[in-house]
Amino acid sequence: MKRLATLSALLVFSAFAQAEPVTFKIDNSHTYPHFTYSHFGFSKQTHKFDKTSGKVVIDRAAQTGSADVSIDVASVNTGFALFDEHIQAEDYFHTAKYPTITFKSDKMAFKGDQPVSLTGDLTIKGVTKPVTLTISHFKCMPHPMLKVEACGANATAEVKRSDFNMGKNVPYVSDEITLSLAIEAFKAPATTQ
Repeated sequence: MKRLATLSALLVFSAFAQAEPVTFKIDNSHTYPHFTYSHFGFSKQTHKFDKTSGKVVIDRAAQTGSADVSIDVASVNTGFALFDEHIQAEDYFHTAKYPTITFKSDKMAFKGDQPVSLTGDLTIKGVTKPVTLTISHFKCMPHPMLKVEACGANATAEVKRSDFNMGKNVPYVSDEITLSLAIEAFKAPATTQ
């Protein structure tokens, strides 16, 4: 029995030792970056972006990871077309000149076998600042319908609009913004790893 336990432990260790980074491609249909802010103190407003692309790379054995996320800013969705146009203007996102928001990170921190944060560079409106996303939920498993390996996560960070040249109407509309990312991604085919 002791030999069997030792053999099992060696097999598990060998599998982890041979693990390599795995690339997951973002599923746009189940990935929603959104932002929340105080609107004149009346309420907390939340709006989202409908188009996101990129990839996440995870090496569970080495406890490392990276992310490269791109958001189409013109896909902002407030639920009100006139307001969508308003916040795409020069005082806010200025989508005509800065069509994408990017987040690039090569520093994923783990606690045990779970990633807990992702630190990288957030670029909005041509301004790049270091940001740490706190991961509140993370799960990888075979997708029950699509039968491919998939991962999902929820992460948040606090930023200031004024840091990205978007400070119009502060303090009536809060400078502090909560950025949130609900993300799902599928394992990329071996040829694109």
